[in-house]
Amino acid sequence: MSRRSGGFSLIELMVTLAILALLASVAVPFAQLVQQRHKETELRDALRQIRTALDAYRQSVKEGRVASPADGSGYPPDLDVLWQGVPDKTKPDASKLYFLRRLPRDPFFPDTAAPPAETWGLRSYATPPDAPSPGRDVFDVYSLSPATGLNGVPYREW
Repeated sequence: MSRRSGGFSLIELMVTLAILALLASVAVPFAQLVQQRHKETELRDALRQIRTALDAYRQSVKEGRVASPADGSGYPPDLDVLWQGVPDKTKPDASKLYFLRRLPRDPFFPDTAAPPAETWGLRSYATPPDAPSPGRDVFDVYSLSPATGLNGVPYREW
């Protein structure tokens, strides 16, 4: 009769390590996919917030609540106006109109120290949709990321 020791054999340990390595190799890409989906959701929400604020600003210009140059498009001159506020022309007490509580950042912008307004690409009202460029106003925003989303559409086109 041979006595067996109470530990694991080398083969049992190697099989266990191989199984753990296989599970880890499956989990890492899944975690990266979840992280990309989370950033895409943040991007979608940020674009919706900014675009809604741009439209609300334009509507306030049409209603005469916000001053705008006579030859202007009615859109804000920059993104910071949306959260810093503009004087309300209809109220004499110098109250301000705010269109955003804070300006969201582009989650795909690599420099986390950059101000939120610098993380977005700007499109002026006077530029065509296929060649957006900044100008006297901000008609639309887009991501500056060269990457492509999980849906196959580049983030710049969202």
